[in-house]
Amino acid sequence: MTETIHAAGDARSTADAYGAAHAVGPEDFRRRREAVLEQVGQGVAVFAAAPELMKSRDTDVPYRQNSDFFYLTGFLEPGAVAVLTPHDPEHRFTLFVRPRDPEKETWSGLRAGVEGARERFGADAAYPVEELDERLKDLVEPADALWYGLLGDGGEMDRRMLGLLTRFRGTRPRSGKGPWDLRDPAQVLDPMRLIKEPGEIALMREAAELSARGHLAAMRAGGPDVGEWELQALLDSVFRAHAPDSGTAFPPIVGAAENGTILHYVTNARRIGEGELVLVDAGAEVGFYCGDITRVFPASGRFTPDQRAVYDVVHRALDAGIEAARPGAPMTAVHEASRRVLVEGMVSLGLLEGDVDALIEEETGFKRFFMHNTSHWLGLDVHDAGVYRDRDGEPLPLAPGMVLTVEPGLYIPVADDVPEHLRGIGIRLEDDVLVTADGPEVLTRGVPVDPDEVEHICCTRGPR
Repeated sequence: MTETIHAAGDARSTADAYGAAHAVGPEDFRRRREAVLEQVGQGVAVFAAAPELMKSRDTDVPYRQNSDFFYLTGFLEPGAVAVLTPHDPEHRFTLFVRPRDPEKETWSGLRAGVEGARERFGADAAYPVEELDERLKDLVEPADALWYGLLGDGGEMDRRMLGLLTRFRGTRPRSGKGPWDLRDPAQVLDPMRLIKEPGEIALMREAAELSARGHLAAMRAGGPDVGEWELQALLDSVFRAHAPDSGTAFPPIVGAAENGTILHYVTNARRIGEGELVLVDAGAEVGFYCGDITRVFPASGRFTPDQRAVYDVVHRALDAGIEAARPGAPMTAVHEASRRVLVEGMVSLGLLEGDVDALIEEETGFKRFFMHNTSHWLGLDVHDAGVYRDRDGEPLPLAPGMVLTVEPGLYIPVADDVPEHLRGIGIRLEDDVLVTADGPEVLTRGVPVDPDEVEHICCTRGPR
């Protein structure tokens, strides 16, 4: 892949190993910053890198940059702060970064440093992060508003920004300078991130294809007596082996039998039994962009008639939801289309009784078996940035460039008041859909959803 993001020094490091280099480059980051600078007007926007997290004692959680910070800078190191200052041509984009330190770099890898921040990441000005407090006041003082998204964790950065506003409140009556209010940059960034650029779409296609390869591997390996954790390990391996910038987008869900009825089951500690269904919800991340697929397959190779009956209902609901994902349609149309098919299916399966329209209107009955929304935005985050309704409460209309999941499901508990032959069946089917001017484009059919094709894959498994 072509490198357009480089770390300090001549050697490659973790700071330039990301696949965004082959689809999203410095010009994309610069253009995004300019769009933010234009929209904040006379304000100043401040963005902090994600903090490093401790796993246990002196072991760190693998570092992953904050999505907004990456979206605007491409900078991957911790301990950094970006300041966008429209009124100051010498500091329109300022980066505060960890300075070069040969001793620390020996232990933890190369740093871009102050020079690298300017030369390789396009900063108009760059300073050691230790100088943030002394320089931030001057950068912010001419602004009418401070754009900063509170992390809400009471951490150092939140305290620093609130303290800065408090000090300006005290000095403003005599100086006339300093921002009056705090504004959330999400109101600018979220709409930008909601519409994917061509480079982003290319990375999402790659993530979707890689996600599909992982699911195919799980289907081929997931026979009786295999541990749920073994399939998780297989998924992790497929995703991570793809490229230096790839990995698992979120903890995989691998649920056999009634574990498939637990929406966010991540324990993955049970052995798969003969004749059971296996639900796998997993996605790969490539260059920071995520895939998200759910498939269900029969461990023994064939669906039982009851399993197939439930599967067919969810499959029809998936198709209906995808068909509704068209430009101009309200976001809620996807959920409504899938929900109607599911409620019709619940009646035909004997889970509910009554008129379908009335059951949908009442809501309480069907939510026992289908309790979540059908879609979420997808992109740099698995549940990506972007509102679903506007300030008037109206559902957001779909537009070309949006990427969303479609994931209907039926989750039948092991309970005395449901038909015995359906108890413990959990089916969720999920695809990633790009909205285009011509209609929905499914990105994730590299792994089949048709039950006959799924059975074919499972019936051609080799020996363990």
